Amino acid sequence: MDTVIIDSGGANLASLQFALERLEAPAIVTNKPADVLGATRVILPGVGSAQDAMNRLHSSGLADVLPTLEQPVLGICLGMQLLFARSEEGPTECLGVLADTVRRLKAEPGRPVPHIGWNQLNLLRDDPLLENIAENDYVYFVHSYAAPISSITLARTDYGAQVSAVVRQQNFWGTQFHPERSGTIGARILANFLRLS
Repeated sequence: MDTVIIDSGGANLASLQFALERLEAPAIVTNKPADVLGATRVILPGVGSAQDAMNRLHSSGLADVLPTLEQPVLGICLGMQLLFARSEEGPTECLGVLADTVRRLKAEPGRPVPHIGWNQLNLLRDDPLLENIAENDYVYFVHSYAAPISSITLARTDYGAQVSAVVRQQNFWGTQFHPERSGTIGARILANFLRLS
């Protein structure tokens, strides 16, 4: 099996499947550990509550499997947040692949929470996932929580404060934005992920 999308209960599963089909890379949606272990690449999407998503991952056995994966893994939006140690939402103990706590965005005049809409990427480090992505390219965000800037941050975005937009540690990548909803830039990032090995 080439690429699998983990069924984390999010509403963006179909749009992610369509985005991959447009790249001629059909993927199956599954919550079966055997399917995930046997995949060449794994995508962990997510929309909604961290606690609900972690409950689903525990119920399927994937909470134990995901941190052990050695193939490329891409967490998207809540899926990226679940890769961290914990989230203030709940609070919730997450997968612990990445050290740090995901924290709630601070609402300010002109900057409501959730952060919804297009925002720019500030590139910090070169990485194959960001090949042919330019400084200040726009991508689409929908989130109320965010990861701080750290040594694993590849790109950041500004929403009153600087937060991680793209992270990487070894074979685990994460995008806080939705590449499947980010037009040609998002398609390029997904295509880059499909080339990782």
